[in-house]
Amino acid sequence: MQPPSKRVEWIVWGAIGATIAGIVAAFIVVRWREASRREPLPVLFTVSDFSLTNQSGQRFGTADLRGKVWLAGIIFTRCGGPCPRMTQRLADLQALIPATQPVRFVTLTTDPGHDTPPVLDAYARRFKADPARWSFLTGTKAQIVAAAAGSLKLTAVDKDASKMESVNDLFIHSTILVAVDKLGRARAVIETEPPDVLPPDETLRAMIRTNALPIIDQLLKE
Repeated sequence: MQPPSKRVEWIVWGAIGATIAGIVAAFIVVRWREASRREPLPVLFTVSDFSLTNQSGQRFGTADLRGKVWLAGIIFTRCGGPCPRMTQRLADLQALIPATQPVRFVTLTTDPGHDTPPVLDAYARRFKADPARWSFLTGTKAQIVAAAAGSLKLTAVDKDASKMESVNDLFIHSTILVAVDKLGRARAVIETEPPDVLPPDETLRAMIRTNALPIIDQLLKE
């Protein structure tokens, strides 16, 4: 027969274990209920087919993205404004999402005259972009306009010379990311920049994680 102190010790540890198990079970039930109540993301529009040229000089487009969840945005490499921050947000997401997941990243340039495949490749390397997962795309001006504005509903227009703040302040373009599902349908828009005042860098990173990761997770489960 165990001494009383030992029996008390086992009773206490048993009670603690039961309490922890109960908390874990309750947490799982709450998360399951939250997941079951989550509303499906709306279908915003179907992305029209496009084919451009990636940073490796190869043709790449919607045909290569079928069956995958992907995020698309538009930048230009000479940009001194939001473009580096936007690209860094995608780099953060690339680091957070396992390479085994069918998730891809697509970055179009609004400056195809300058942003040739070699230029885009150097820019991609700067942000440690995995070429197997992240494509930087260029083409003719007409092809870019068709893909950006026509297919993805992203804005990309030349900036009036009188309103340029620097020699590289060349374009007005969207600072959002479009989340596209496995069937090629746009399902959500993710902000990468605050509307007015830019918060600290870590706040921006947290904003992308909070907004983007749940959307990606939901689309992967569909």
